[in-house]
Amino acid sequence: MGSLTYDRVVVEFDDRMLAHLQLVIIQKLRRGESFVLSWRDAAVVGDGRSSAWLHPAIPLYFKFSGGHAPTINPNWVAQLTRSANSSQGLVVTAEESAALDAHQTPRVEPAIGIRAATQTHKTKASVSEH
Repeated sequence: MGSLTYDRVVVEFDDRMLAHLQLVIIQKLRRGESFVLSWRDAAVVGDGRSSAWLHPAIPLYFKFSGGHAPTINPNWVAQLTRSANSSQGLVVTAEESAALDAHQTPRVEPAIGIRAATQTHKTKASVSEH
């Protein structure tokens, strides 16, 4: 499990998912664009939904647990980019949903956990299979 740390909030993602999110997030922030990142929380942290407003001026840290970069799926990156450019913002979705027609609703990822820590909030994301 890798993690994304943003303004004292730590969200855990699978390394493969995190690599794809990193590409899309950095692409938006390089253009100076703020946007919402949303994910489903893991059952261990309440099984709800969480969102964060990402702004280029706030430091962002990506931590991968594995030593090798995963192969990038350009279809998944394209789907996540479309989501990030929409009015709802970047919604974390499963890789399998990238194969769906662009007019269908993507499947939301499994839950991501969020836990409060001393000076940070730690969260864990997961992918839903709906």
